[in-house]
Amino acid sequence: GSQPLPAATVSVAKVARQTAEKQIEVVGTVQAVQQARISAKISGNIIGLTVDLGSRVNEGQLLIELSAEEISAQVQQAGAQLEQARRNLAREENLLQKKAATPESVKTLRDTVRIAEAAHREALTMLGYTRISAPFSGIVTRKIANIGDLATPTTPLLHIEDGSRLQVLTDIPEAMILSLNTGDRLAVSIPSAGLVVEGTVEEVSPTIDPSSRSAPIKLHIPYHPKLRSGQFARVTLAMDQKETLFVPSPAVVPYGQMNRVFVAQDGHARLRLVRTGSRNDDETEILSGLGENETVII
Repeated sequence: GSQPLPAATVSVAKVARQTAEKQIEVVGTVQAVQQARISAKISGNIIGLTVDLGSRVNEGQLLIELSAEEISAQVQQAGAQLEQARRNLAREENLLQKKAATPESVKTLRDTVRIAEAAHREALTMLGYTRISAPFSGIVTRKIANIGDLATPTTPLLHIEDGSRLQVLTDIPEAMILSLNTGDRLAVSIPSAGLVVEGTVEEVSPTIDPSSRSAPIKLHIPYHPKLRSGQFARVTLAMDQKETLFVPSPAVVPYGQMNRVFVAQDGHARLRLVRTGSRNDDETEILSGLGENETVII
């Protein structure tokens, strides 16, 4: 027969039942809450460009100026027509006082003045479109335009973002979307910045994308100088809690494709194959193979 093995002193621990919180991670992207694509409302050559890539701008600051000879001429023409219409009206009103004109002719000239005023306002508005200003304070994150380029209404010229207010955009699986509400707080990790911050759910889509079976949400995150628009982010979602068995991680020994544990039984070590779940340096979740209150050898 086999020789009995020498006795050994070992540390033991009880299999304990604990509440485990199941978590999943979804990936997202950091974005500025306020961002704008700057383009022209009219066509014209760029004759002034006051910013560079990375420039800080203030709300209302002049960014781009377009050539305006034709529009300036239209403003002068509309102004001259308005002055002429006002002179004609004044003369006709003077004649009406002397009974040398009719009320109908005065009314017609008043209508002409109103039309000329509207044309003049329109020309001034068009002239205003030749100067493009910042809609809010922020940073120029893209610069597509250069002096001399032709700007058209469909061509983006600059991108501006307000980096002081950031959000994370991510998609949530449909199984979890009903458990999320605006105001909920979730852990957000930004690996490239080495940060973990708390995000607040600001928007939850009311519909689910049938192709991905997920719904987009937006989380506002606090400002930090290491954060940049476009960074990769991970959002941690806590699912329903459940009770499960845990043992100290050093008690679990990998064995091929499986894991094994030695159980202390009547002063002997008995080998058990177990199926494990979540694991960290301290504890390992046991899905099957052990019973509660059994003693494992570490």
